[in-house]
Amino acid sequence: MKDTAETCAPGKFRHPRITAKGEARASVRLTDPRTLWFNTGTLCNITCANCYIESSPSNDRLVYITAAEVASYLDQIADRGWPVHEIGFTGGEPFMNPEMIEMARLSLERGFEVLILTNAMRPMMRKSVRRGLEDLQAEHGDRLTLRVSVDHWSADRHDKERGLGSFGKTLEGMRWLRDAGIRMAVAGRTVWGETEAEARAGYARLYAENHFKIDAQDPGMTVLFPEMDETAEVPEITTACWGILGKRPTDVMCSSSRMVVKRRGAEKPAVLACTLLPYSPEFELGETLAQAEGEVFLNHPHCAKFCVLGGASCSA
Repeated sequence: MKDTAETCAPGKFRHPRITAKGEARASVRLTDPRTLWFNTGTLCNITCANCYIESSPSNDRLVYITAAEVASYLDQIADRGWPVHEIGFTGGEPFMNPEMIEMARLSLERGFEVLILTNAMRPMMRKSVRRGLEDLQAEHGDRLTLRVSVDHWSADRHDKERGLGSFGKTLEGMRWLRDAGIRMAVAGRTVWGETEAEARAGYARLYAENHFKIDAQDPGMTVLFPEMDETAEVPEITTACWGILGKRPTDVMCSSSRMVVKRRGAEKPAVLACTLLPYSPEFELGETLAQAEGEVFLNHPHCAKFCVLGGASCSA
């Protein structure tokens, strides 16, 4: 990777198919669609210091998607014969969307596993939401998972990202989920200058203290995400990189997932190549799943740092 791993030169990530050095940019085809994500809207009850999607109580660039719109895409999964097993919901804070419980119910009733990303704070703790979650758990058990954002296993570092007192409120929500028997996972961050082993040991202590049935060593149950800084100096990924790195296009999550969003002012939702790039128009593939089956050129720093070099995935 020597030729492409030097610091960014002018012109990087500009041409969709050619790198700044004139080499062929790597691309990925949708070969095994396993997860379909829905962004429920970018509104959130809090403003985090480093939210990649800039969610906040005032950001509605992505508006609330509806249960009817979700149902349409579930129909398209069947029509296209996609082997999807998981429906994921992200935000913003998904439980601010008034149709979140119904969207989860529709997905579960179709036989999918459902993953909801949440901060487990006040929107999730409303009585109507808790009743809905209890009903879903009673009907569908562990096919429903809530992945809770816990940026660090300590209160001070978590609150540094999410605001004073947020750690305690999130733990309150997690304890309710524990007592309700609802399956939990955790999403943390790797920006604290500690090793992965140290981070996982810290989460293990937190889980043990609270009797949370979450495996700190399982990367699917305790997901540790790197900082997603679009200005970071990263290499462009060329077609030669697959062999150099010993990786395949099928190792990258845009070979197995897509995300549906609804932009403010848009008549219909759109399908994106990646959950991490909701505001990059070049990664918008069309309005239907059929239009979203084409190849995706890895023309963004996140493609290199997060997916190819980092090996990360948003899916469970």
